[in-house]
Amino acid sequence: MSRDRGRTALIAATAVVASLACGSARADDLLKLTIGQRGAWDTAVTELGSQAGIFKKYGLVLETTYTSGTDETLAPVIAGTADAGLAVGTLGAIAAFAKGDPIRIIGAEATGAADYWYAKTTSSIRTLDDTNGKTIAFSTKGSSTDSIVRAFIKEFDLTAKPVATGNPSATLAAVMSGRVDVGWAPPPFGFKEMEDGQIRLVAKATDAAIVRDQTIRVIVANAQALAQRGDLYRRFMQAYRESIDYMYSGNPKVIDAYAAFAGTPEPMARRVRDDFFPKSLLDPDKIKGLNTLMKEAVSLKFISAPLSEAQLATLIQLQPPLTH
Repeated sequence: MSRDRGRTALIAATAVVASLACGSARADDLLKLTIGQRGAWDTAVTELGSQAGIFKKYGLVLETTYTSGTDETLAPVIAGTADAGLAVGTLGAIAAFAKGDPIRIIGAEATGAADYWYAKTTSSIRTLDDTNGKTIAFSTKGSSTDSIVRAFIKEFDLTAKPVATGNPSATLAAVMSGRVDVGWAPPPFGFKEMEDGQIRLVAKATDAAIVRDQTIRVIVANAQALAQRGDLYRRFMQAYRESIDYMYSGNPKVIDAYAAFAGTPEPMARRVRDDFFPKSLLDPDKIKGLNTLMKEAVSLKFISAPLSEAQLATLIQLQPPLTH
């Protein structure tokens, strides 16, 4: 009997170990993401972090769909078919929340901006002052590029007409065909055309003073998913922070990986990071310029009145770092 009990105990123990092993194999959680503008440095955080095994370390597997801008990024999150959306224009997020859409801001994506605006070299447009009476591109309504273009118009007292042109490829095509006078792009998109003398720089996002210390893009989560799976989002944001640290660590693999991902030469990839994206721009833990953003949202009729403190507390739910 003793021997039988021992054999039974051994079988039970083996079953427990096997169960734990299977559980470990199934431990990774799938997180579905929508991300605006593939190929930009700031929207490559999850790609580079995944390649480095950082998200895997936190038990996460990412399924990513890239979009042309805020509207496309938000829609699946609102519908619950995506868990989170990255590079969402802050105004777009505020407007969606005010309409009752189930989203929450869980992190900043970009404070300040590296986007730039350009014209064909055959055009007479060389500066923002030359855009009066011309068309100037932004991606989609409520996006960060929408905010920046409106800031240009307000600060420089322009009569330029904003036009939604979608993603950088569609925008370049619109500029080169003459359908739009001034296009927009995130580095490194368009650098080759600039080097080849096809387009010239007209303005940088930071030419608008209001943009420099303002969180223009955020990370949003589906509200119900956040309430039900809060641990998953905390792990995601922890991996996101560590991925940013990795991107600025000096590890040469970072630039190689980004160059391959963005389809750009290594020197150009390094220039994108070093000349356009200080690490502070990617800080996910601070939402800056909310008062100004709220006034802008009201003036542009994104919302009818500023959100209350209680509403902001509901909308903005930054995820605290994990303690080890």
